Amino acid sequence: MKAATSRHLSPKVNKEKTGWKTHWDLLLALLILVILLTLEYGFNLDIPTIPLLAINLIAYILAGRKVLDLAWRKSKRGDFFNEFVLMSVATIGAFIIGEYEEGVAVMVFYQIGEWFQDSAVKRAKRSIKALLDIRPDEVIVLRNGKSQVIHPSEVEIGEKIQVKPGEKVALDGDLISEKASFNTAALTGESKPDTKYKGEQVLAGMINQNTLAEVKVTALFRDSKLSKILEMVQDATARKSQTQLFISRFAKVYTPIVFFLALALCVTPIFFVDDYVFREWFYRALVFLVISCPCALVVSIPLGYFGGIGLASRNGILFKGGNYLDVMTQVKTVVMDKTGTLTKGVFKVQQVVPQGIEKEELIKVAAALEKNSTHPIAIAVTDYADNKHQGLQTSNIEEIAGHGLKGIVGNKEVLAGNLKLLKKYDIAYPAEVEQIVDTIVVLSIDNKYAGYITIADEIKEDAYQAIKEMHRLNIKTVMLSGDKQTVVDQVAKVLGIDEAYGGLLPDEKVEKVEALKKEGVKLAFVGDGVNDAPVIALADVGIAMGGLGSDATIETADVVIQNDQPSKIVAAIKAGKITKNIVWQNIILAMTVKIIVLALGAGGVATLWEAVIADVGVALLAILNAVRIQRKDL
Repeated sequence: MKAATSRHLSPKVNKEKTGWKTHWDLLLALLILVILLTLEYGFNLDIPTIPLLAINLIAYILAGRKVLDLAWRKSKRGDFFNEFVLMSVATIGAFIIGEYEEGVAVMVFYQIGEWFQDSAVKRAKRSIKALLDIRPDEVIVLRNGKSQVIHPSEVEIGEKIQVKPGEKVALDGDLISEKASFNTAALTGESKPDTKYKGEQVLAGMINQNTLAEVKVTALFRDSKLSKILEMVQDATARKSQTQLFISRFAKVYTPIVFFLALALCVTPIFFVDDYVFREWFYRALVFLVISCPCALVVSIPLGYFGGIGLASRNGILFKGGNYLDVMTQVKTVVMDKTGTLTKGVFKVQQVVPQGIEKEELIKVAAALEKNSTHPIAIAVTDYADNKHQGLQTSNIEEIAGHGLKGIVGNKEVLAGNLKLLKKYDIAYPAEVEQIVDTIVVLSIDNKYAGYITIADEIKEDAYQAIKEMHRLNIKTVMLSGDKQTVVDQVAKVLGIDEAYGGLLPDEKVEKVEALKKEGVKLAFVGDGVNDAPVIALADVGIAMGGLGSDATIETADVVIQNDQPSKIVAAIKAGKITKNIVWQNIILAMTVKIIVLALGAGGVATLWEAVIADVGVALLAILNAVRIQRKDL
């Protein structure tokens, strides 16, 4: 057990060494360079060549030994065209022509730039991980009437844990206490307290606010929703966007071209320049090599996508990779499920209309059958029955997808579902039932119509604003639902949705999405997970609402909205647009500066000093620009 526990130690135990102490050699090289330049230009001190070369070599080795080692190892494997070989050739060339301080300066400032880049990338990765890596390292478990403090990984399913006020819940479970209030901000991005009652689900990462709470554990530490989400976000940083992949491919082609252009710059003037001086053209080639280093692009672009993933995570939106940030910017049609996406999915029975049976009996029979389903409508019926159905025995329960339930209640065959279910079994019902606008559950007992139950849902508070914002972004909105067309039309009219289709089975939703995709535009589908999994998988971007409620949602979707707010769909699109804009700003900035300085270097105007300052400077500017993403508001 000790071995298992050690794998789950706090990140603090294996904390990476960072800061100036790990870069003492680089800082010492910088100090030597500053002293030499001060003596030479500040005091006009002329240091003899041999001592000057020796001191500069010491500084050069201190600053560049890691780069030289990497260049050597890569060259042995046949990889000559990379930034390490490029910098090694440029700096060694500077020493060959006697420009010692410039050779040292190129290596020192290149390494300083790399230091800042590495620090920025590590900070971005840490900030992403910190958003969700909030799993406690210990938990109070009740065993044999006594409380013990152990690591959460040692707690078994079914055991009871205590959560004190101010503490984080360590494991998923059901609340045993009568009532408790939790801060769910770390999971959903919402700071509003969420009050849970006895029997309701409590998730790891929630913070108990005001009273001692007892929780019965329903999932192991490694299987908690929080652990799965954390794993998903960590994986997201490894999934590259199309822009990142393009830049990686570009760098592989770009670097060898630069090498050969630098060689051509040094050699070809022999045939065109009358007073050709090798040292002068060799120096220009070195400047060309230094400024052409692609590190500003290679580092700042992934950093931009880390920032985009972090920005979305802070707002309760989880992207499974930088590639989905890109696709979100191209979405022109958003297709949405109704129940649980645009409406709250909290149904309440409004009316019970029996035929040939007592009202109480109809409710009891309906609840006895519906208790076998987890659908929100079924839950509404069983809640309304208030346990009066408990004495009835059920058997041979069959769920008919998109229709309802069939089974034996007592000794009678019962159907409960929508009108399509009665049509499927050729059961006659009054024509006026077709005219009811609300969602209904119709019942038949022993192949005879027995009445209906009307159920109402409620539109989410921010749904109207979300649709309005999508229209402002010129995005077409479509609603697909298994609910009947009259209900769907009513919701669509209130929200201003462009197209709405009701009465759809899961396979019919797939057909609708396939038809919309044939229009040739990028399409996102937003659903609540389990029933919508096939359509979520089919869409260009699958977005799951209420991902904390369904493992299937987290597995299937490309983007998970951790609370149920439709407005987060717009926030996800904005996160993609912000990331794309800043990434392209960096690309344009880096390429523009490099082209200008390359031209100046080839023309003999720019020196190695300008080259290294331009290279490091543009890299730092690109990094600072990328870091801005994490401070944006959605």
